[in-house]
Amino acid sequence: MIPSEENQLNEEPIEASEELYQRFVFTIDKGQEPYRIDKFLMNRIEGATRNKLQQAINTGLVLVNNKEIKQNYKIKPFDQVVVYSDLSPESTEIVPEQMSLNIVYEESDLMVINKPAGIVVHPGSGNYNGTLLNGVAFYLQQQKPGISEEVLPRFGLVHRIDKNTSGLLVLAKNDKAMRQLAKQFFDHTVKREYLALVWGDVENESGTIRAHVGRNQRHRKLFEAYPEGEYGKDATTHYEVLERFNYVTLVKCVLETGRTHQIRVHMKYLGHPLFNDDFYGGDKIVKGTVFARYKQFVDNCFLICPRQALHARTLGFTHPVSGQELFFESEIPTDISQVIEKWRNYVKGSRKE
Repeated sequence: MIPSEENQLNEEPIEASEELYQRFVFTIDKGQEPYRIDKFLMNRIEGATRNKLQQAINTGLVLVNNKEIKQNYKIKPFDQVVVYSDLSPESTEIVPEQMSLNIVYEESDLMVINKPAGIVVHPGSGNYNGTLLNGVAFYLQQQKPGISEEVLPRFGLVHRIDKNTSGLLVLAKNDKAMRQLAKQFFDHTVKREYLALVWGDVENESGTIRAHVGRNQRHRKLFEAYPEGEYGKDATTHYEVLERFNYVTLVKCVLETGRTHQIRVHMKYLGHPLFNDDFYGGDKIVKGTVFARYKQFVDNCFLICPRQALHARTLGFTHPVSGQELFFESEIPTDISQVIEKWRNYVKGSRKE
């Protein structure tokens, strides 16, 4: 019995998101006859294999009417099916590599890492080693010699931040923690606050940017803001001005959604690209004079902070097992703090002249 084509699917894909797990939502139509759920999902989700689906069911990543089910469950009319899982092609093999990890919190269920700028989170095209997960794999092997290689690929990773963005990441250390954390990210209950230095004097003290984020139609490595929602995925960023330096502004950004490059794209859309963001036009003088002294000052700032001035400063979530509220905060990295201080002194010097 093939599942009815009338069954409705609402997919939240992985492509334009910091979250690394997909969510599929189905509403079973009234004419559906009983049918094994793994076979049903294989027919409805492109690229899904029976093995991966059964793994997802066994770890509680498939819910029917908001309850976990067994592999032999048969769908019925009006069932609400939700699948949280990585159903993309198999991940690149993770080769354990020794590296220094700034682990700010760790226990049996999860770990929180403060990632420095310049490190890719997980292996992918063009980055097969030297990533954060290569270091995590080595660290886990030291903790548990003989750990299964099947556990290491993309172990516990439910979200990511850009290579040249620094800051906090949470990784799960078991299936239950991974499932619960993935749900929190999808439900937008995770508290994430970023610190960003942006070009220009931001007009309002605070505000909210609502514009879909999707891939640029011509340059696939870039993302674009689509305010009319005609393309991409919905994205919401709340911002607040922390300090003004005439030509640049220090802002706090709070993510409601987690699309790839969201803050970078939204601030560019607002007319304030991130300082030294080479993807979105922030790696040149956007605001200010053309005098040699000013240009030299900006170039020196670029040398001090040779990447977009963006830091994932805080991370808050509910512990996936105990239910305790956890909150973490990391210091501003030296490169960004030094540039902020240089701008602060530059503004003071300009006022005296």
